[in-house]
Amino acid sequence: MAHVITTLCIRDGVCVEVCPVECIVPGPKDDPEWGKYFYIDPESCIDCGACAAECPVEAIFPEEDLPPEHAADAEMNAKFFQEGPGYWDFDLEEERVRD
Repeated sequence: MAHVITTLCIRDGVCVEVCPVECIVPGPKDDPEWGKYFYIDPESCIDCGACAAECPVEAIFPEEDLPPEHAADAEMNAKFFQEGPGYWDFDLEEERVRD
């Protein structure tokens, strides 16, 4: 199992900082399809929960606890790594959104 970042994501970026396997990636901010959220690679996630514990808006869930209204978000995360940008060289400070 993996954790899933849902569409509740506000692009804070602390999840990237605490992930021990570096499997969380922001969508490029200026990409109209992928730029709204951060994504977890379900193939690399070790299900440690560090990201969920630190998310300021509780946008990250273990896949088995994903609320029904966010069921499509698991596929969205996987698709980001299968068909979207996937891993790319980014500057976290430039990609995060801070209030």
